Amino acid sequence: MNPEDEIESSVLDPLDKQIVHGLVTDARIPFAKLGAILGVSEQTVARRYRSLRQRGMLHVSGLVNTMPLGNTRWMLRLQSTPAKALQLAESLARLPDVSWVALLSTGSEVTCVSRPRSLEQRDALLLNVLPRASQVTGLTAYEMIHRFPLPEEWPRYGRLLSADQLRQLGRRPAVNDVRGPEAPVDLSPGDEAMLAVLARDGRASYARLAAETGWSASRVARRMAELTAAGVLYFDLDFAIERMGYAVRASLWVRTRPADLDAVGRAIAAHPETAYVGATTGPTNLAASIVCRDSAHLYRYITERLGALDGIVDVEVTPTLRMFKQAQALMHTDRIAVVPTATGGRTR
Repeated sequence: MNPEDEIESSVLDPLDKQIVHGLVTDARIPFAKLGAILGVSEQTVARRYRSLRQRGMLHVSGLVNTMPLGNTRWMLRLQSTPAKALQLAESLARLPDVSWVALLSTGSEVTCVSRPRSLEQRDALLLNVLPRASQVTGLTAYEMIHRFPLPEEWPRYGRLLSADQLRQLGRRPAVNDVRGPEAPVDLSPGDEAMLAVLARDGRASYARLAAETGWSASRVARRMAELTAAGVLYFDLDFAIERMGYAVRASLWVRTRPADLDAVGRAIAAHPETAYVGATTGPTNLAASIVCRDSAHLYRYITERLGALDGIVDVEVTPTLRMFKQAQALMHTDRIAVVPTATGGRTR
């Protein structure tokens, strides 16, 4: 068998996982630099990255953090009649300011995250669109007021790299969930054009971004650095977890004693199964997304890791029946919908 055929037929081999960790740490790292750190050629890294994209296993996107813009994020739980839940999820997935759209295992509840860029967008969705939608029979909105940083971003492949390789990669920039500067950051039409391209392809080249914005490549690089430093722009990876050997994705809705909220949130953030955990308003005060190998793994997680934490008053576990949209990537059953890109994954 040709070695490249072997790569295509495998799920993720050790080099794939090392490349994934490099991209999780620095989504726009030049492939030449990543190859040098991993001891392989730039061409090998580029080929592996293209393979992962073409197989629908990952997607790199540039995301807008609405907090420094003076806005907040909302997590929504929407009840629907079972016959209309699928239609509701598909409709939500098409909205540009909505992400993480999932149909829960009950078959009649849909969850999503709303990232409105303005008060008008927030009110349009929460006060007009959803209340008037015939599919929606109930709605609970949680404002996400704090994100607990993870010691290492999921899928936590850092153990596969040496201490020297990890040092060369550096640390992933933390997503800043505070308001940021005294005055919210204003985005120009050029900023919006750049952010729209990065949402589709977080590794879009500076030349392509320059063509879209009408700026020079150096101005694009400078403005991207400014927005990143201000906490407005950050980069993230979406994964097709089923194709990586994980069969269960679940949401945890946790209620803690107020004095224990921070300690419980930090403890959950340290669990290897945790992909996200944040403090919220609403009937529960913590929401978390966890990823497990199978139902037995989920049971052990709930009874052993979660059950060992002091301060938890109540917890609801809602497994995902089907994911329709992640941060930016639309899903086709168990894989990410492949979006063509002219960049070949290279950045300069």
